[in-house]
Amino acid sequence: MDIAKLVGLPFRYQPWRPRHLRLILADLTQPAAREQRDHKTHLAAAIDWLCHAQDMRDGRPDAGGVSAGWSFEDGWLPSYPETTGYIIETFLAAAKILDRPELVERANRMLDWELSLQAPDGAFPGHFGEPGSHPVIFNQGQIMHGLVAGHTQLGRQDCLEAMVRAGHWFIGQQDTDGCFRRFEHNATPHVYNTRATWALLSAGLVAGEPALVAGARRNLDWALGQQTPSGWYATNAFVPGRSPFTHTIAYAMRGFLECGVLLGEQRYIDSALQAGRAMARAQRQDGWLAGTYKDGWVADAGYACLTGIAQMSLNWTRMAQVAGDTTFRTHARAGLAYLKSTQRLDATDKTLRGGIAGSSPIWGDYSRFEYPNWAAKFFADALMMDLADIAIPPVPGVKPHG
Repeated sequence: MDIAKLVGLPFRYQPWRPRHLRLILADLTQPAAREQRDHKTHLAAAIDWLCHAQDMRDGRPDAGGVSAGWSFEDGWLPSYPETTGYIIETFLAAAKILDRPELVERANRMLDWELSLQAPDGAFPGHFGEPGSHPVIFNQGQIMHGLVAGHTQLGRQDCLEAMVRAGHWFIGQQDTDGCFRRFEHNATPHVYNTRATWALLSAGLVAGEPALVAGARRNLDWALGQQTPSGWYATNAFVPGRSPFTHTIAYAMRGFLECGVLLGEQRYIDSALQAGRAMARAQRQDGWLAGTYKDGWVADAGYACLTGIAQMSLNWTRMAQVAGDTTFRTHARAGLAYLKSTQRLDATDKTLRGGIAGSSPIWGDYSRFEYPNWAAKFFADALMMDLADIAIPPVPGVKPHG
């Protein structure tokens, strides 16, 4: 976006506010130019920012959840059930790596809040869970990731029972060809639901529920049919007819990769590896990736989707672990270096310190003028996976805890 377009953005973003203006001017004058430090320093800052996002909901009805983030338009947003779900596994991993046991207590608070939202039929509300919000397939799966972690890592029986109910609601919305067309964002199917299917599969294997495993296989097979010869995924953007964000492309890859590992199905792993190698070829030497890509891996945006870069970093680390191809690690670390250069470690403003913006520059089309909590989550995961050479979440066994 050029400066003329920036000036023409709606007034609702309030660019004249001092904090907003400082962020805009920083990206205009020196985008991605901050000092890079060691992984643990950047990790601690990202986790502290996520803790602050959770604390911003204390004393409110959605206490325990993690604020969806901070935006120019609305300030601190309500707790977000979808992303709080998968932040649980991040806090459990960081508790060990940073030796911060209080993060486990925070994860339990997130789980308590999530469980309070579940309907009797197993569904969780979409969006922020406000009155009238409807379940969303993808969101359901991300909350289930948290429930799987709650059971397998914390031994919570209530999480086991909730994830089974959630899984049966999930497959109840599935069409016979394996696709999900009901309860979908923007009323359109999405290949990136494979990341939700991963949670469905994990729940089925952990709980010994073959119907959930079968439903996961059906969706994976439908989604596999959407991959083009270049390795790109069709039917994978938020809105039909547009190029998918790096964010959703990375979601689709991770779902295929992890489901392939859990099932021992090489064709799913190969799907992720093909897409991962193609995106690696598209990566700039400094770690930058475009915000969106068209079929053939043609960059379709001039800004970076920082969430997508974080996801691709951890995807490449995971691909190196699964496939034994160390060249993936070079791409993962280049992505981390770029992300580190965008994180504000020395800011006195706790709203900004340690967070990761949606886009670079901050007015890019993905999460424009926002610091979404999932950007910090995936950055933290990518750092920990490279630092400790682990998978987050850990691959669950097929037997219930205990």
